[in-house]
Amino acid sequence: MPAEWALEVMRKAPYITVSFTREDGTAYGLPLSLASAGEDGRVWYFHCAREGEKLGAIAAHPEVCLSAVSKCSPTVGPKDGSFTLQYHSAVAFGRAETVKDEAEKIHALRLICERFLPRHMDAFDESVRRSLYRTAVVRITLTAPPTGKRKQYDREGEEMKYGRME
Repeated sequence: MPAEWALEVMRKAPYITVSFTREDGTAYGLPLSLASAGEDGRVWYFHCAREGEKLGAIAAHPEVCLSAVSKCSPTVGPKDGSFTLQYHSAVAFGRAETVKDEAEKIHALRLICERFLPRHMDAFDESVRRSLYRTAVVRITLTAPPTGKRKQYDREGEEMKYGRME
């Protein structure tokens, strides 16, 4: 699927699994609440504690992989009765770094809060005032456009192949 479609999957996903490589070379992946900055979807942010495995992995190996699923429905294939899954998924690769600039940190936290708690933005400024000093923000800049994949059936039970949108 096109990159624009994959970005939409990432924007709709309730979380995005970010995979890191620890200093010793072992894999470390976990679902995180990310928000994107700008229309092009090239920059993504998440927040975390000021120390821990994520930041250690980023310091050692800043390259990360993002994986998102915005639709996932087990189903029986309408034509042949096979057990299958309808899904929308996206994968992207990027480079992660800790944000040092306070204004960018606040901007990133605002994006995250606007995405996940838009009805509570009246409490944002006070929350940031109380917790900014103990919060790290990580910027992930995509190194290539994301790719997307899906499996979806139309009303007649035909699988919608690449490029067919409804």
